Amino acid sequence: MLGWFPGHMNKARRQILEALPEIDVVIEVLDARLPYSSANPMLAELTRHKPVLKILSRADLADPERTREWTAFFDAQADTRALAVTTTQARELKRIPKLCHELAGQVRADRDVRVMVMGIPNVGKSTLINGLAGRTIAKTGNEPAVTKRQQKVRIGGRVALIDTPGVLWPKIEDQSSAHRLAASGAIRDTAIDYVDVAVVAAAELARRYPEALTARYKLKSLPAYTAHPDADQVDADGPVRVDLLALSGYDGHAILIEIASKRGGLRAGGEVDLHRGAEVLLHELRDGKLGRLTLETPADIPVTPEPEELAPDEPRPEDGGDGAEPA
Repeated sequence: MLGWFPGHMNKARRQILEALPEIDVVIEVLDARLPYSSANPMLAELTRHKPVLKILSRADLADPERTREWTAFFDAQADTRALAVTTTQARELKRIPKLCHELAGQVRADRDVRVMVMGIPNVGKSTLINGLAGRTIAKTGNEPAVTKRQQKVRIGGRVALIDTPGVLWPKIEDQSSAHRLAASGAIRDTAIDYVDVAVVAAAELARRYPEALTARYKLKSLPAYTAHPDADQVDADGPVRVDLLALSGYDGHAILIEIASKRGGLRAGGEVDLHRGAEVLLHELRDGKLGRLTLETPADIPVTPEPEELAPDEPRPEDGGDGAEPA
């Protein structure tokens, strides 16, 4: 399974817990291309009693129609607002202080609204803070985990921001989300298998944006994928792995071979350099060269089963479990 949890992230979690009692509003920065997968469930648990402004960053790289779906989805939640922005465009950030005041409600006139900015690595938090401040406050970089400690900055509109290091969670259970995060660059490249991630990304792009994929790489076809009949059989002590290609319905491996063949990955003797193809696909996906794409919709959020309600006369575990009268 894909995952990445450096030591400073565990420290950041403790710092967030310590600072939260003084916070009025949480800004969670999400990647507009994957708003579900880029939302850290650990942060959601930590901040569940705080109003939240969801900032969908990199909106210029995302599918506008899907972005509208996501903002409507978040706006329908209690104590939550959503705003899609390009964090490098200062004019798009002007609504944020006002939205923070609206979410905070009544705050003493002699102090600022206290806002904590959080999110996973490489999602645009520092760029957002610099844009709001109108100057370079937070260090930025096109790789995860640039911010290593909390930073405080006062911006216009009577808002005080606290920036936090990007925090992933120790174990990413949903492997579809893990691969989307890796494809987007949220997980450091040295911690992923480039070819494996690119194979899944190719299959997902074939399912969601076939025209963009075939046009960019001049592909003749998008071959379907047929799961091996024994694909779900693993050793007794081995991990159960979801067949992500079967879920997409497309053969990402075959697609990646063709991309590599067309983009400098064809070697002497007809050997294909898949890593070259993976680099081309992932780098161009991250740079927006395939067009404005969103890798998931609200319909992709896994359904969590509701706990079963016990009938009024049904025995409960704390009563002994069998409904018998205590001796």
